[in-house]
Amino acid sequence: MGITARPNGIRRRSRSRAEGQSLVEFALVLTPLFLILLGIVQFGFIFNAYITITNATREAAREASIYVYDQTLTQGQNDAARNAEVRTTFQESLNLLTPNAPYFTTTGTWTQSGDTFTNGDLTVTYTLPDDVTDSEPRTGETVTVQARYHQDLLIPFISALLPKDGNGRLVLTGEVTMVIN
Repeated sequence: MGITARPNGIRRRSRSRAEGQSLVEFALVLTPLFLILLGIVQFGFIFNAYITITNATREAAREASIYVYDQTLTQGQNDAARNAEVRTTFQESLNLLTPNAPYFTTTGTWTQSGDTFTNGDLTVTYTLPDDVTDSEPRTGETVTVQARYHQDLLIPFISALLPKDGNGRLVLTGEVTMVIN
């Protein structure tokens, strides 16, 4: 009839070229997919750290709000003891995050500026609302606990897109305000 069969060599060459083309296409698609996967993993680490910092800050603020005022001590001594409880509670609530330098820094000394106490990455502020009378145990005042955590960025592509501190870490901040009972 006039139909001729193709030689086997031509068929192999076509298949070989198609396989090579598929390999190149796969390599081109795999690179962005791999970057997306790494981005998902990095943002998972960031989100986990953010949730942990928020929870630890909430626990520390709760500890400050229920602190039992010692009548035998001065307000300054009670503030120092309350702030020490805040720091201890925060560090204990970090769970799997590293509670010390370079990720989270505190020392034994609090720096006071008015009613704001700062200790490295931890800040405790006492605020007297307009409708509350100033009292020695600070009852009715609000306490604000702010904490900063320096999270490592493992993926260079992602770290180029996010703001970083001087050491190349992403600063995550948690802040909670509660009323002192």
